[in-house]
Amino acid sequence: MIEVRNLTKHYGDKKAVNDISFTVEDGQILGFLGPNGAGKSTTMNMLTGYISSTSGQALINGVDVLEDPIKAKAQIGYLPEIPPLYLDMTVKAYLNFVYDLKKCKLPRRSHLKDVCTLCKIKDVENRLIKNLSKGYKQRVGLAQALINNPPVLILDEPTVGLDPKQIIDIRTLIKRLGKNHTVILSSHILSEIQAVCDRVIIINKGVVAADDTAANLSNKVTTDHRVIVRIDGPKAEVLQKIRELDNIKYVRADMEREAGIYEYEIEAEPGVDIRREINRIVRENGWNILLLRTMEMTLEDIFLKITMGETIINEKEANA
Repeated sequence: MIEVRNLTKHYGDKKAVNDISFTVEDGQILGFLGPNGAGKSTTMNMLTGYISSTSGQALINGVDVLEDPIKAKAQIGYLPEIPPLYLDMTVKAYLNFVYDLKKCKLPRRSHLKDVCTLCKIKDVENRLIKNLSKGYKQRVGLAQALINNPPVLILDEPTVGLDPKQIIDIRTLIKRLGKNHTVILSSHILSEIQAVCDRVIIINKGVVAADDTAANLSNKVTTDHRVIVRIDGPKAEVLQKIRELDNIKYVRADMEREAGIYEYEIEAEPGVDIRREINRIVRENGWNILLLRTMEMTLEDIFLKITMGETIINEKEANA
């Protein structure tokens, strides 16, 4: 478990991080997001003990990072945005070096083999790191974070430089690791966060601006209630019947999707769910619904709305 209690960091008169608190439970994968200058990297550096906090606490499984840094860091596997590689070493030599550096007690040969297999770098273990592609270097960086099987993993941009297949492999690996580890994942690829993480924290201007699941944030951030519906019925009549409904802000017919069949974008007044009314008029007129979906906000939409506006959502508010 990771516990952050009233964590604050000053750089002179500037508050980079301002009294933030959150916890990450065992077996949870947390997506940690923030625009440049929001305090995200500063927070991650304080969690790993790379820099000290001005006030507050960061605890790794109950161990304060500042009070007992060696014990706390022994429980963390950290992959920074730029992997800490020694380019003139082979992959095997480098991982053996990290094994010794971390004073790992697991069986050396079998443990390093398992890590290389997990990260799919077994085929390059005898090559110099400087001769590897960016994607392979990234995977070697992830491998060093996994040595000693730490209970907490903090991964900053773990898929940078990987091709689409490698990205899927790493996502699958992170989800598997999340079953037995506490994971904080930072990425600028917001679809990746949405695909992998159980929960999202968005930090903005040094404070936690949002803390919940992506689905709950979507419901809380937007008051729009828009649906896309494909109706098998006469276009003009469909538009007229929908416009006659109460609480409709607008309806627009999209392009013809099938022969004589159109999709309609419909927006209702805030707080109004119009799906049942749409079903009713379709049934009464003998038409058919071939598709109906809500226009949910993506994590990118949520991120932009929160970081560019003044919206602040935390878990307590979201569950109230």
